[in-house]
Amino acid sequence: MRFIRTLSKAARFVPESGTYPKGFAVGGIHCGVKKDGKSLDLAMLHNTHSKDGVAAAVFTKNKFKAAPVQVSRRIVDEKHNQHINSIIVNSGNANAVTGAQGMKDAEDMVKVTDAIFEDGPNSTLVMSTGVIGQNLPIDNILSGIPRLGLENLGSDHAHWLNCATALCTTDTFPKLVSKQFEVDGTTYTLAGLCKGAGMICPNMATLLGFFVTDAPVSPAALKQILTYSVDRSFNAISVDGDMSTNDTIVAIANGAAGGAVIDVGTPAFETLQQSITEFAQQLAQLVVRDGEGATKFIELRVNNASSFEDAHKIANSIANSALFKTAMYGKDANWGRILCAIGYADVGSDAVVPTTTNVSFIPADGSEPLKLLVNGEPELVDEDRASEILAHEDLIIDIDLGTGDSSTKFWTCDFSHEYVTINGDYRS
Repeated sequence: MRFIRTLSKAARFVPESGTYPKGFAVGGIHCGVKKDGKSLDLAMLHNTHSKDGVAAAVFTKNKFKAAPVQVSRRIVDEKHNQHINSIIVNSGNANAVTGAQGMKDAEDMVKVTDAIFEDGPNSTLVMSTGVIGQNLPIDNILSGIPRLGLENLGSDHAHWLNCATALCTTDTFPKLVSKQFEVDGTTYTLAGLCKGAGMICPNMATLLGFFVTDAPVSPAALKQILTYSVDRSFNAISVDGDMSTNDTIVAIANGAAGGAVIDVGTPAFETLQQSITEFAQQLAQLVVRDGEGATKFIELRVNNASSFEDAHKIANSIANSALFKTAMYGKDANWGRILCAIGYADVGSDAVVPTTTNVSFIPADGSEPLKLLVNGEPELVDEDRASEILAHEDLIIDIDLGTGDSSTKFWTCDFSHEYVTINGDYRS
């Protein structure tokens, strides 16, 4: 029998209200992809402001790229990041490794959505998530698209929540964030949603997401900002070390709030980039919060590294260590597993110097950090104190390499028995 995750305590992260950008309509319905007959499984976003939406996207580097990834990437390239106004997403089936039929199905989802809004050909991006290797129930989807687009879109909180819910597979809660920020005296709004709980180790995880803004942004600026922010958010999380065939993150800007166009090199560019990066980090962290079987949310801080790239690789190495993750689940302050992962990270020999390396646990309650290693020398660890710290749901691990002045943050979770249960019974 299929293992079904129940609504977890992480549901406290589901917003009860939100402030959403002007000129976008969203929604979600059940169309018959999921077999229970009721769960939302088709989501849509549409730019109602104009036909000139600016879009940027990053995709999985997995060699078995799903059909919707191939189709969406082609559209973004051919349209030069412009005149893209809609996103159509199904959950319950990834449309991955499905051959020529899968490609046709993804193309048909785009064509039917385009036809509803009459925004011209290839003005829609397509995403799918769920089981790999099975053909879509495409007739259900194609008949559901007009029903969703013409009857079930809106701009209030309930519509946004339905849209986020329709993306979920093994997620225990919909992931939705909104915020406002100011640029040169004009207030703009960001809203975004994503799905993901397992098969999460993006390298642009199964991870899908999109966020939109009513700020006016040039194609070049949005593309550069998305790459920068994803490297520091969605590419800085890991649940289990597996990269999906379907990973896609899309950003769309429609300029509905007015103001001067924000371009690379303008004073407003840095403000927008910082706002979107912080926003993307908040959204990405929700994926880790909902990691399959996770009991802990762990922030890795790598400081004083030789470069951002080295810091990122070292954090990634720790986050994907099964030994480290199981130790965290067992509340075992086995810092040797942290050092081991630092030591085999794919960085140069000068990036890690044992005699300058420091490791500490930083408690979630703000109390005194617990030093584990100081300049390569082990500390006498108070095991009772360590157990108290590891009993909390949240934990920060600080790694000071002492080899430079670069830093990064990375978010991960532990491995539990439940993870095996979920993924050992995924298709049945």
